[in-house]
Amino acid sequence: MNKVSTLIAVAAVLVTSQASAAGDIAQGKKVFNKCKACHSLAAGKKKIGPSLHGLFGRTSGTTAGFNYSKAMKKAAIVWTPETLAQYLTNPKKFVPGNRMPFAGIKKQNERDNIVAYLQQATK
Repeated sequence: MNKVSTLIAVAAVLVTSQASAAGDIAQGKKVFNKCKACHSLAAGKKKIGPSLHGLFGRTSGTTAGFNYSKAMKKAAIVWTPETLAQYLTNPKKFVPGNRMPFAGIKKQNERDNIVAYLQQATK
């Protein structure tokens, strides 16, 4: 393996480790129990809320076949781990006028865990 390949491999491991280090995936799966009555992880399977499949990198209010609130469409949030964590803290405050009837996840570690889980589970 040449030096460039080695550096690329090390960088990939570091990026993966950093993404997972912020939260515990197994604990995040447990936190997701608060969400799964309304959200599916399967592509194209909507419930009361839209499917979360392919969430990261997607713009809010754009999943085909789901009737979003005007507020969510207008927000035009690109979902990243950071924007999702902010949203999950207090959805009504982050996007005033959205229809999600969820008070939020107040504990930072629970938000970190669910974001880590969703980064893996929504691919």
